Amino acid sequence: MATARDDWRGAHLGRLLGEAMRRFDARVLELMAHDPEVPLALSNLAARQQVSAAHIHITRHLALQGSRLTELAEAAGMRKQAMAALVDQCEAWGIVRREEDPRDGRARRIVFTEAGLGWLHGFERAVARAEAEFDEAVGAPVAAVVRLGLEVYAMP
Repeated sequence: MATARDDWRGAHLGRLLGEAMRRFDARVLELMAHDPEVPLALSNLAARQQVSAAHIHITRHLALQGSRLTELAEAAGMRKQAMAALVDQCEAWGIVRREEDPRDGRARRIVFTEAGLGWLHGFERAVARAEAEFDEAVGAPVAAVVRLGLEVYAMP
């Protein structure tokens, strides 16, 4: 039996995208941990690495006007049960709360709390800084091509 080439497993596009996303998310959380404008309890959670990339799904996908759990899970590409566990944890931390859905009294909406909006604004600042660091690391022309390519590829 011929020996198969093995180097492709560590360098294919999917692996590189995954590693890049993990690195980017870790940098965003690091920046948030040191942002004096992020509510102190939440920045402490980030500093102690209690907040993970999974929690960022809520930050990325929760609509400003609120979302139902099923909408949030779908937007994040997660199962409803997994998202419910993340929402429970974020609710305990004071990032989100559940409230009645004004369109359907039987349904609940997840909304950002005031502290959660502070977290969201910190996330926005951290993402902008991490993107600027990416641009600096690879150069503005390469960063522009990467963004365009990812936009085309990610939005079928």
